[in-house]
Amino acid sequence: MANNRLGKINAEMQKNIYEVLSTKVKDPRLTEMFTVTGVSVDKELTAAKVFVSIFSADEKKAKDTFDAIVNSANFVRSSLYKMMRIRTVPQLTFYRDEANDYGHRIDEILDSLNIVKD
Repeated sequence: MANNRLGKINAEMQKNIYEVLSTKVKDPRLTEMFTVTGVSVDKELTAAKVFVSIFSADEKKAKDTFDAIVNSANFVRSSLYKMMRIRTVPQLTFYRDEANDYGHRIDEILDSLNIVKD
């Protein structure tokens, strides 16, 4: 039962965090396309790991976008408090999800080896 509740909270927080970051945060460094790929809240609801994937060819712009997201953590948390029906909103810690970059790098290596993918 508790895992089901945490799963619902994680999904709801993921949706709401993306909504706040994409519509309410007005940081000029948020120039690149991004998505919130996952949220992992601990069972006491005191801390949440938020995984963000940034799609950009320019690494400096991607880093600036991630820095803007990290700097907006307190604003996002206060916005979540107003949006969600939970007693306490956990502290948010943002992590860069680089799984897509890793997969792209593997594809490039396979292409350079002339291995047929199908």
